Amino acid sequence: MLYLVLFLLGLLAPWVAYPVFLMKILCFALFASAFNLLLGFVGLLSFGHAAFLATGAYITGFLLAEYPGLSPALGIVAGTLGAVVLGTLFGALAIRRQGIYFAMITLALAQMMFFFFIQAPFTHGEDGLHGVPRGELFGVFDLANNHTLYYVVFAIFVAAFALIRRVVHSPFGQVLKAIRENEPRAISLGYHTDAYKLVAFVLSAGLAGLAGATKTLVFQLASLGDASWHMSGEVILMTLLGGVGTLLGPLVGSGLVIGLQHQLAQSALGDWVSVILGAIFVVCVLSFRSGIIGECQRWIARRQQREEK
Repeated sequence: MLYLVLFLLGLLAPWVAYPVFLMKILCFALFASAFNLLLGFVGLLSFGHAAFLATGAYITGFLLAEYPGLSPALGIVAGTLGAVVLGTLFGALAIRRQGIYFAMITLALAQMMFFFFIQAPFTHGEDGLHGVPRGELFGVFDLANNHTLYYVVFAIFVAAFALIRRVVHSPFGQVLKAIRENEPRAISLGYHTDAYKLVAFVLSAGLAGLAGATKTLVFQLASLGDASWHMSGEVILMTLLGGVGTLLGPLVGSGLVIGLQHQLAQSALGDWVSVILGAIFVVCVLSFRSGIIGECQRWIARRQQREEK
């Protein structure tokens, strides 16, 4: 019922709010959901997820800019596949380590990709890719129209969210949760945990690449900001604020962060956006460690227990 209400709200939203702002939230919600799949359900903290976002963004931006007749769908698919390939390489190197070592390896690999994007000619270095054409989807839907593009982005987000939900509630997802809770026990039960973690890592990377490709189509640009470690930190902030390990947490967290950035940027406190967001993050982590959705779920569970007694 909750998902149906949210779906209907999503359909009506562009007639109430600015579609580009909503699409930005959806793109980052998808990025945060991809990150949450790895952190919240496998227990792997990646500090380098911006590399996958940027890979999807740059590949899609390059293809659509260099080949104007190319379908936007093919550009998005190519960007997503590029992130999948990169995720396979990163995952094969990183999943053999745990904890802080895993985080540092992903950060180091992401920084290598950042310097690659600076040097590679097709990214245009610090200038980035600008004026990426949106084109027409299937030769029918004109994506230059913000409302039309919103429903395309909304469909992509809903499909990706449904995929993540299906994965989390599948037997594969249960194994991932077992690895998160106690990996030695999962190994003792006969599971090849490295293989499960690699598949989860590649899936998360692919979804992050899909978010980057979609973001490029919305804003018609791909820049080094997508590949910076700030972006990796921002997605952690969104996920923890909303509620790590919950399906709706990344959506709430990204909406909160993007909304605050938008409002503060238009106010006299525009230069203090990072400071204010940092202070909010500290307060939230100290006050409710499970995030907004996580605390709501705990409150509902405690209430149900009291009613049962």
